[in-house]
Amino acid sequence: MVTKEHISKQFDADLEEVRTRVLQMGGFVEEQIEYAIEALTSGNEELIDQIIARDHRVNSMEVSIDEICNQIIARRQPAAGDLRMIMMVIKTITDLERIGDEAAKIARMAKSIYSTDRMHIPRFIEISMLPASLWICCIKRLDSFARLDLNAAAQIVRQDEFVDEEFRSILRQLITFMMEDPRKISTCLEIVFIAKAIERIGDHAKNMSEYVVYMVKGKDVRHVTADQIEQEIRE
Repeated sequence: MVTKEHISKQFDADLEEVRTRVLQMGGFVEEQIEYAIEALTSGNEELIDQIIARDHRVNSMEVSIDEICNQIIARRQPAAGDLRMIMMVIKTITDLERIGDEAAKIARMAKSIYSTDRMHIPRFIEISMLPASLWICCIKRLDSFARLDLNAAAQIVRQDEFVDEEFRSILRQLITFMMEDPRKISTCLEIVFIAKAIERIGDHAKNMSEYVVYMVKGKDVRHVTADQIEQEIRE
């Protein structure tokens, strides 16, 4: 991520430390997602409790990295690409922390469902389609951040559109199921919350891919279409 050497070697070391810590935080958050999906499908109560208990570490990582960024801004007064990198990091760790929150939410919903032995809705299996798409987003997200890969960033944006469509499909199916059997409304709503949490994780991954474009191109591509982002990358 550090594209040039500075007069102060400590400045380079500070930037590299920030980069390393963000990658560590991203790796930890990905573990939280992986464990949450595993807990959701297996009902492993020990794993569910572990996910919830580990959420505080994500919060701690965010605070620590944010403090380092503030110190760099105060001491080094970064400009141009260095400033964009610091701003990208600050925004990225916010999204990572929120992804961690969503993973913990999935674990809590899974605990509620399994604790009352209600996981017998046939259409629950449909939710498994979302994590597969989401996992692709997460892997490419860290890869695009580590290598400042614009093509990987663009692919995440495209993949998020698929995740959104899968969420809408699951929602339609669950609404139909609730209409067919009102006794299952409570469990269906919890599954809706889980699906929405997964969809939100995809949104945060998309946000981080947009930050990569901002870092490399110096262009804010938030709130634009995937086609516009791909056009910006080509220019």
